[in-house]
Amino acid sequence: MPGKFEVYKDKAGEFRFRLKAANGQNILGSEGYSAKASCLNGIESVKKNSQKPDNFVTKQSSSGKYSFSLKSTNGQVIGTSQSYESESGCSNGMKSVAECAPGAATDDQTV
Repeated sequence: MPGKFEVYKDKAGEFRFRLKAANGQNILGSEGYSAKASCLNGIESVKKNSQKPDNFVTKQSSSGKYSFSLKSTNGQVIGTSQSYESESGCSNGMKSVAECAPGAATDDQTV
């Protein structure tokens, strides 16, 4: 089920994207990019790299919450998740990114 990527500018003026599931929930966020073209390249990288399970890295915080990062083939982090209460919730978030990202449209909110 496709979601959508939203491209926006943060308070510092950098371009960012967030991947939203079909239900509108944020499931992945990016770092800040100085150029919109770099941000759009990040989206393409998520679409491609989200199809490789080994590119997802799960972490557990000292407070016991879980999160994940999506890395490109060169090891660079291209997106991070929210915090999840359980490991299974985190796993479901990764599955959601893998399902939503490839067919997701891009909504450019900077124009």
